[in-house]
Amino acid sequence: MDVAAAYRHCEEITWSQARNFSYGIRLLPPDKRRALAAVYAFARRIDDIGDGTLPPADKLAALAEARASVTALAGGDTPPGDAGPGDLVLVALADAGRGFPIPLEAFGELIDGCEADVRGTSYTTFDDLRNYCRCVAGSIGRLSLGVFGTRDVSAAAPLADALGVALQLTNILRDIREDYRDGRIYLPAEDFKRFGTELRPNGSGWPAADPKLVDLVVFEAERARDWYSRGLQLMPMLDRRSAACTGAMAGIYFRLLQNMAAAPELVLQRRVSLSPGQKAMVAVKSLAGTALRSRRPARPTTTAGAPR
Repeated sequence: MDVAAAYRHCEEITWSQARNFSYGIRLLPPDKRRALAAVYAFARRIDDIGDGTLPPADKLAALAEARASVTALAGGDTPPGDAGPGDLVLVALADAGRGFPIPLEAFGELIDGCEADVRGTSYTTFDDLRNYCRCVAGSIGRLSLGVFGTRDVSAAAPLADALGVALQLTNILRDIREDYRDGRIYLPAEDFKRFGTELRPNGSGWPAADPKLVDLVVFEAERARDWYSRGLQLMPMLDRRSAACTGAMAGIYFRLLQNMAAAPELVLQRRVSLSPGQKAMVAVKSLAGTALRSRRPARPTTTAGAPR
């Protein structure tokens, strides 16, 4: 199998499907860019299984196959079944794993999170939700750290994990309408109880807005802000290009969080997003080392007075 062709395949997946992360990945030097594209391509495969149209039992079976494949790679073995030498993504991922200390076993946590989605898991406490966020996003942070490199992995890994939690909380707020329509509620039940509100349908099947629900969005945005503050301590531990990549990826989500914190009612009205031009500007500023400077989301206020 042509390894170069395998990497090109992964990069094609990344450039076409990583609507936010591709801006940061392009800032890396070629060897790291190829390796992170391979990581993204396999993560994309896992996500596509979880979000696809297969019956739940078939999704779980496909996720089990993906787990067996990456477990074999992590152990230095040939993946079983069809996911062998002809699988371009696994060929690239195996080569990346030989060139960088990528903790391939972390893909197992991503699969754990996708299995929770397939089973329709909901979350009672924030600790429950945090564990889910660590699985589906903190795992990607730790995998990426293996590509970036750092002098002190034991200190950097928890920060990469924390940044993943921040990104996933931002995702959850951004997608609250679509997830509700698809039967998924990620925000903790204890938080709905704290604010005396719930997600309930309006006449069109979307979640009905009320002031207490808006207050809950404000509260969760503030919680995400705190996780960014923790996770961004990773930046000085990375080389310049890796920090630029991380800054671009985090900066785009950071900007989203700013917009949602400034107008939390919009989260319940439409999907909040950035334009390609805005994303590109964040990437440019990240390369210059200015994207996240003095750009912390303003601390929103809440009328419900809930504890933080």
